[in-house]
Amino acid sequence: MHNDKPGLARRALLAATFALALPGLAAAQAFPSKPITIVVPFAAGGSTDIVARIVGAKMGEILGQTVLIENRAGAGGSIGAGAVAKAAPDGYTLLMGTISTHAINPAVLKSNPSDPVKDFAPISLLADVPSVLVVTNDFPAKNVKELIEVLKANPDKYSYASSGVATPQHLGGELFKTMSGTRMQHIPYRGGGPALQDVVSGKVAMIFDNLPSSAEMIRAGKVRAIGITVMKRSPAFPDLPTIDESGLPGFVNYSWNALFAPANTPKDVIAKLNDAANKAIKDPAVEKKLADLSAVTVGSTPEQLGEHVKKELAKWGPIAKAAGAKLE
Repeated sequence: MHNDKPGLARRALLAATFALALPGLAAAQAFPSKPITIVVPFAAGGSTDIVARIVGAKMGEILGQTVLIENRAGAGGSIGAGAVAKAAPDGYTLLMGTISTHAINPAVLKSNPSDPVKDFAPISLLADVPSVLVVTNDFPAKNVKELIEVLKANPDKYSYASSGVATPQHLGGELFKTMSGTRMQHIPYRGGGPALQDVVSGKVAMIFDNLPSSAEMIRAGKVRAIGITVMKRSPAFPDLPTIDESGLPGFVNYSWNALFAPANTPKDVIAKLNDAANKAIKDPAVEKKLADLSAVTVGSTPEQLGEHVKKELAKWGPIAKAAGAKLE
């Protein structure tokens, strides 16, 4: 009689392997079966928080589950990012990542609780938030070309404000100095509001501010905008030239918002979240709400977001180090 024990053993092994895989397959097919939390690593009310709430609400509709927003602010966004990096890789805890959490912090924190590449699974870019260079109304330059001339003729005479050390506003100013060959003093504040207010009052000459934060003051004539920091003009201010076109070719400085999951989150879960995120930002109502913030919807594949993070790390790390920017 033929001995079929090896065949039986193989079939038993395959059956056991399939049985072990079933819970994972079932979980992926059922995802999401409970509410999803997006951790915003900054305080409520800021542009990152607003983008998360707008996009998260629509993603919840698409996925058929509630999407909760949890603000875990502190240390330039590293506290919230670190918490998500350590969360279960099941797709139910996500991070609203930014240029700070995934490009600047690794260069400025003595001890960063997460690695922006190794500890996260990219999901999708969501929106870009351009910055704008605004000056006091009496500043002796009407455009970027004149500004560079004034700064070169008066090294270290003028100062620029920021919302704090190692913030995108701070490093935007450092990038401008490096590319233009000029010298200015940096005045850090505890938040963007007080920084902008001192530009309005004339205590500080200028600020590289998020466009949504400065838009009202620009429209009210409290400050003068002389350049937007992306390669295309903003629909909200179509007459405002880009810094690139008006005196400093190649200058780009903007904040971005993107969704990340903990590393090792299953690829099919990432795919579902990516699909929901991209559908959400293409929704006309969502697009309008983000446009009202002067944010530009982007969208991406997970792979494109991963490459974006690597490019941003390569760009901002050297600038932060050259500026000596450090966060405890």
